[in-house]
Amino acid sequence: MLELLKLLQDGRFHSGEALGARLGISRSAIWKQLQGLEAELGVEVFKVPGKGYRLSSPLVLLDAERISQAAGEVDWPIAVESSLDSTNAEIFRRLDAGARPPFVLLAERQTAGRGRRGRVWASPFAENLYCSLVLRVDGGMSQVEALSLTVGLAVAKALRACGVTAAGLKWPNDVLVDGRKISGILLELAGDPADVCHVVIGIGINVNMLVDTPASIDQPWTSVRQCLGHALDRNQLAAELLKQLRVHLSTHWQQGFAGLREEWEALHVWRGRSVALTAGSNAILGVVQGVDERGAIRLSVDGVDQTFSGGELSLRLQHDS
Repeated sequence: MLELLKLLQDGRFHSGEALGARLGISRSAIWKQLQGLEAELGVEVFKVPGKGYRLSSPLVLLDAERISQAAGEVDWPIAVESSLDSTNAEIFRRLDAGARPPFVLLAERQTAGRGRRGRVWASPFAENLYCSLVLRVDGGMSQVEALSLTVGLAVAKALRACGVTAAGLKWPNDVLVDGRKISGILLELAGDPADVCHVVIGIGINVNMLVDTPASIDQPWTSVRQCLGHALDRNQLAAELLKQLRVHLSTHWQQGFAGLREEWEALHVWRGRSVALTAGSNAILGVVQGVDERGAIRLSVDGVDQTFSGGELSLRLQHDS
């Protein structure tokens, strides 16, 4: 179906005969695939006798070759799938099947996209960026300390390079614009935590979603399109994201998060804010001071500077908690 969609993405009318000739299949097979586009991917197709078929609006699909060329020196292999349950989950399946990192996987949609702490990540077709990068890590889990902060910094830098100049960082790994979430990050590990392991970096960025979709999101959010006032070619953002990841991950491996701390703090949007740090049912109230060289959050609690870190911690503004 993806090949058919590529022929239709210009938004113009195409006859069933012409489409069949391009793909080497019958007109009836074209019809079945068109039904699949609507039923499985939610893509609206107009059918006009005498004219043929066209999409309700043009699409710009992800293109691995375009992304690779635009990403310049990034040499990670890139693959694009039309639909997956989760790009992170598919990465693990490919690792189990013998695939060797590093490589990048993008999907046009996810049917079971995941965020931190088991949350659902809304993933409509051909609107946003759903990207996973897998890397081999030698030396155990200590090498990935504060890695989510480094990835968040790369995401924010990519968004800013594409015009979203208000993109900022919230500890530990959210990217916000004016208090609304535009991107989230999910890191998962496989292998020996004390020796050689793989880290899967999952990144979701709201690119061209409109304000009325989807209704399932349970927190304030925004998208690149809402920030810029127009749609953005996701291939451009994907290429910029990979370039920023390459640069910032290289610094992280060489210097640790300490080499990026100052740059991260420059984009930290909750510094000086009163927050509630929660772990399960327990909450600690304090004022955000920043982060330390290991990526832990620094809070002033009753006038005393304390640091906290951990994958299950959640930070909220006090009036939201």
